[in-house]
Amino acid sequence: MYRNDGFRELERRECLELLATAPVGRIVHTRHALPAVLPVNFALDDDAAVLVRTSAASELARAVDGAVVALEADEVDAAAHSGWSVVVTGTASVITDLAHRRRLAGKVPCSWVPWPEEVVIRIEPELITGRALAGGRSLYGL
Repeated sequence: MYRNDGFRELERRECLELLATAPVGRIVHTRHALPAVLPVNFALDDDAAVLVRTSAASELARAVDGAVVALEADEVDAAAHSGWSVVVTGTASVITDLAHRRRLAGKVPCSWVPWPEEVVIRIEPELITGRALAGGRSLYGL
């Protein structure tokens, strides 16, 4: 990050507090050797892992199991030119253990599209970064 670029780096604690307020994020993964981005609703586990519920037969569940992925969430106020963005990067795994899924059941939000068989994807946070922009952009003659 460049000095005086208008952004402020967020500390891990701030990132987690902001993530806890975000109803939707985007999972970034690889699909056919290209980046793919999917919107998801999510929650944080007690250890800051990201939890997502999806169809057991979904492309997402097949694509991310064992892969390094990122989840990005943000909030932007376009009128005030302010906002924040947080990215969690880590290895994703599909939770298949029934006891583990039961333990997480109350923590993971329901999928917005109900499926007959659902799984939980857990992203183990290896890197959590964030930036905040506090408004007031001037256009310097533009």
